[in-house]
Amino acid sequence: MDATKSHSHTAVSTGGLLIALGIIYGDIGTSPLYVMKAIVPGNIDPRLVYGGISCVFWTLTLQTSIKYVLLTLNADNNGEGGIFSLFALVRRRAAWLTIPAIIGGAALLADGIITPPISVSSAIEGLEAVYPGIPTVPIVIAILAALFLMQSFGTQIVGKAFGPIMLIWFSMLATLGIVWISQHPGILRAANPAYAYDLLVRFPGGFWLLGAVFLCTTGAEALYSDLGHCGKGNIRISWIFVKACLLLNYFGQGAWLIEHQGQQLSGRNPFYELMPEWFLLIGIGIATMAAIIASQALITGSFTLVAEAIRLNMWPKVKLNYPTDLKGQLYVPSMNRLLLLGCIGVVLYFRRSENMEAAYGLAITLTMLMTTTLLVVWLRSRRVAMPIVVLFAVVYGLIEGAFLIANLIKFPHGGWVSLAIGLALIGVMYVWLRAYYIKRRLTEFVKIEPYMQSLKDLSDDDSIPKYSTHLVFMTSAERATEIESKIIYSIFQKRPKRADIYWFVHVDTTDEPYTMQYKVVELAPDDAFRITFRLGFRVEQRINLYFRQVIEELVRNKEVDITSRYESLSKQHVTGDFRFIVLEKYLSVENDFPLMEKLVMQTYFYIKQFIASEEKYFGLETSSVKVEKVPLVIAPVRKVELERIR
Repeated sequence: MDATKSHSHTAVSTGGLLIALGIIYGDIGTSPLYVMKAIVPGNIDPRLVYGGISCVFWTLTLQTSIKYVLLTLNADNNGEGGIFSLFALVRRRAAWLTIPAIIGGAALLADGIITPPISVSSAIEGLEAVYPGIPTVPIVIAILAALFLMQSFGTQIVGKAFGPIMLIWFSMLATLGIVWISQHPGILRAANPAYAYDLLVRFPGGFWLLGAVFLCTTGAEALYSDLGHCGKGNIRISWIFVKACLLLNYFGQGAWLIEHQGQQLSGRNPFYELMPEWFLLIGIGIATMAAIIASQALITGSFTLVAEAIRLNMWPKVKLNYPTDLKGQLYVPSMNRLLLLGCIGVVLYFRRSENMEAAYGLAITLTMLMTTTLLVVWLRSRRVAMPIVVLFAVVYGLIEGAFLIANLIKFPHGGWVSLAIGLALIGVMYVWLRAYYIKRRLTEFVKIEPYMQSLKDLSDDDSIPKYSTHLVFMTSAERATEIESKIIYSIFQKRPKRADIYWFVHVDTTDEPYTMQYKVVELAPDDAFRITFRLGFRVEQRINLYFRQVIEELVRNKEVDITSRYESLSKQHVTGDFRFIVLEKYLSVENDFPLMEKLVMQTYFYIKQFIASEEKYFGLETSSVKVEKVPLVIAPVRKVELERIR
């Protein structure tokens, strides 16, 4: 990576700081809406208040500030972050690293289904203080539906407003906190870790409250995933402001709770109790906007995660749309529908934000543990001293292990929902990756050189009707000297496909996010060429566009003549037609293979029925495309004994 790119990933600017506020901190920034309500659900006990605030303070410091902001942001893949970007950095070091990557990615997607409902519900339920008995569920569903429907238009226009709104939100958090801290400054003593120790060790059932405390840092993983949008410099500087505002509000909520110690919370939300009555509707409006922004960040983060998983062969090749020309603007229609249905289902099942808290946090704890695992490998790859690596692994293994154990108590109360969603996503990722390796193992490649003369002869054979002037095959052969035997079969035997020029196109996905390179190999002068595209795992697969650009450059350089070879058309310099051939495998009934592989492949082909075809994924839908079905033979059935009768 050159110095200019490196600088752009760390440079700090006013605009970058504002964008970071709008994009990065939606999830973690809205946590004051529900964290203290989850820690102090009933009777307001001073030990519970001081211990809870102390735990929040040290969780934000150790987990978010030190682990993610200071350490994890260094593990960037050419400026990109997230668990799959981290996996791309270390995956060549050990095959088993696929396991934490799949678990972490699936858990993060599962979290994306819980976060929008809990954020929006927590904000809208504040209306009950002004309008008792107001039905909040329909309002929450309407907001979520509108949010998901707007995704197809891109977030360029809305994104410009995110930063200023979140600046207002964080300023409001800090102001409300300062007002109450000034009335009860003694609450600042909660920064002493002794109060956290007292809560976790001595207070009855205090350890299990870690599940509620953990909600204050759930957005830390999203912070790392959004690294590419803002750069680590802007994130680190803006985090100083964000953390100060969050802590001021948490301490302010603690001050209000201490003033009402001994009372029952009785459904009141300490966050809204900080507001004077005249400001309540304004505060609810700002909170709702912040919750929508938090949801938006999780949705777009899920799209990016799915796109990365596709490039790493961990997810079906679903249709990807790019609503605007902005880098990072991505829309995945199938994932948008799944998230919308999932969010509506969560709202209808749990109905109240306090019920959703039971499902929230368990999945993201697993993601953080998996990130820690991959980070340990990354630290070793960077030759960091072993004692430091061990210290990091032990400290964060214990912290996140404690959070995981405490969150497990949520399992029967709703935590099973996020785990069930996560397990389903893990299943899809496992099947897709395993099927990819099975197909690769069973795909037969042959040397292409022995067939070059036959291609020339076929091209010159006037007795065979011309199939196309230019015939383009998508090939998975990584070596330029090889080709799938099925392509040779398609050209010569299935139906002889005579063409003037044969093109073989291969797409190689790189571990760098935004690589855009190509290489041309002339296999036979004026008769056969191979083009290899090297595209980063975050680059749109617009093969039709890229192929056309390469052809235009080859023509300019006089490396190829694409003029039609029909005499009447050649005189007028008419360009010949192009036709793409995509080979699509299917599971033949004539197979005899192990049970596990059979289950994997049957599941793979069952899911494949419901997703976009490969020509759409490669961006070929605007071209003339022929999809040919070819059988995937794992092991041919043994010869059977047949008796002829007369």
